[in-house]
Amino acid sequence: MPISPNQGSTAGGTTVTITGTNLANASSVHFGSKTATITANTPTSVTVTSPSGTGTVPVTVTTPAGTSNPLSFFYIGAPFKSSLSPITGVTAGGNTVTINGTGLSTATTVHFGAATATPTVINDGQLTVAVPAGTGPGPVSVSVTTAGGTNNGFSYTYVDAPTVTSLNPNSGPASGGTVVTVTGTNLSTTQSVTFGGVPAAFSVISDTSLSVVSPPTPDGQPGPADVVVTTTGGSANIGFTYLAGPGI
Repeated sequence: MPISPNQGSTAGGTTVTITGTNLANASSVHFGSKTATITANTPTSVTVTSPSGTGTVPVTVTTPAGTSNPLSFFYIGAPFKSSLSPITGVTAGGNTVTINGTGLSTATTVHFGAATATPTVINDGQLTVAVPAGTGPGPVSVSVTTAGGTNNGFSYTYVDAPTVTSLNPNSGPASGGTVVTVTGTNLSTTQSVTFGGVPAAFSVISDTSLSVVSPPTPDGQPGPADVVVTTTGGSANIGFTYLAGPGI
């Protein structure tokens, strides 16, 4: 006499189907000492809503002809989340987030606001999930649903990708030291600025402006360099020209 599923939330409410023979006219189904609510019954199956409970309990079906052999049902507590990393990412989604906690082995869904994603369970204490696209920038609640229930309490912030529209000035000596104003959008979470792959010192002025000091070129030679601005929402780039110094 199979039972499916054979596990559910300690709070009860799991729809469970028990299959077997001679099950017509079932008068009761017990989960341990508690009685389940019968929602459907045929000669070969009984569907019930599990009562609340803890641990492992025997499940039996009673009909006018007697009581069946017991099957085991496992109660699972709601999951607990201890950390989420990273806590921000691009609005387009796609980056991977790691969630640590307990009771995560039966996780089926992770909600990011109204959007859902299917996680990859590493073990009972950890899962990873690809973040779904958001509807726009800003924070959303994060919840994990397992066989034991749903637990929330974390927040994830969607950040729009940056744009860079201009550099002023857009050239300077190969020795570096030029103070450059970078203009664009979504720049407030800037994490790094590089000139041709070389990190540059910068400060955030506003969401649309950065002040950056050009580093010297690695070989001391002039030429074009790609300026890359990286934020928590992604990266954007624009061209800068290193100039040759005068000679006489």
